[in-house]
Amino acid sequence: MKRASVLILAIAILTLGAVAIVALVNKDKTTEYFTVSAEETVYAPADIASLEVGVRSGIKSTPQEAANESNNKTNDIIEELANLGVEEKDIKTSNYRLSPEYNWTESRGQQLVGYEVTQSLTIKIRDLEKISSVISQTTEKGANQVGNISFTIDDDESLKSEARAAAITKAQNKAKEIAAQSGLKLGRLLNVEEGYSSQIITPSYNKMMDLAGGSESVSAPNIQTGENEVSVSVILTYKVK
Repeated sequence: MKRASVLILAIAILTLGAVAIVALVNKDKTTEYFTVSAEETVYAPADIASLEVGVRSGIKSTPQEAANESNNKTNDIIEELANLGVEEKDIKTSNYRLSPEYNWTESRGQQLVGYEVTQSLTIKIRDLEKISSVISQTTEKGANQVGNISFTIDDDESLKSEARAAAITKAQNKAKEIAAQSGLKLGRLLNVEEGYSSQIITPSYNKMMDLAGGSESVSAPNIQTGENEVSVSVILTYKVK
C-alpha cells in the first residue's frame, strides 16, 4: 500500500512537471516576434503661402503720433490686400507693440527721445500667383518689414494616406524577403506603428526684413514655391510561427 502511494505521488510529480514544461514553452512562443520598418515620401507643390508684413512708425514725439502713423499705414495695407482678393479671414494681426525709446549718454544718462509702434499682419495667400504682388503692393502702401514666408499644403491627409500605403507595402515585402532568406516563418501581424513628418519649403524672405522708406515703389520679387514633402514611416510586428 505504501509503495502504491509512493508510485502515485511520483507519477503526479512527473505529470505536473511535464505540464509546467509545456506551459513554459507556450509562454516563450508567444513572445517570439519579428519587426521590420520602412519609410516612403511623397512630393506635392504647395497650395497656400503665409507671409508676414509689418509697419514700424519710427521714433515719434508722442505715443499718439506713433500710433496714428502705424495705424493709418496698416489700414491702407489691409485695404490693398482686399483689392488683391485676400479675404478678411486670411488677415490676422500677429503683433502690436508701442514702446518708449531712450538715448543714453555719459553726461546725461538715460533720456526719453520718443515712442515707436510696431505692428505686423500675417497674411494667408491662397492664390500663389499673387505672392509677388502682395509683397510689392503692401510695401508701396507703407509696409517696411516683410518676411516669415512659408508654403504649406492645405489638406495633406491624402498625401499621408498615399505615403502610408506605400510604406506598409514596402515593409510587407521587406518582411517576406527577410523571412525567405533567413528561414523564418511569419505568422499574423501583431502591431503597426506609424511616424509622420512634413517638410515645409521656405525660400527667400524667411526672416522679417526691414525695408528703407516703405512708400516708394518696390519691384515684385520672384518667389519660388518649390515642393513640399510628406514622409510616413511604419514598423510592422509579426508573430513568428
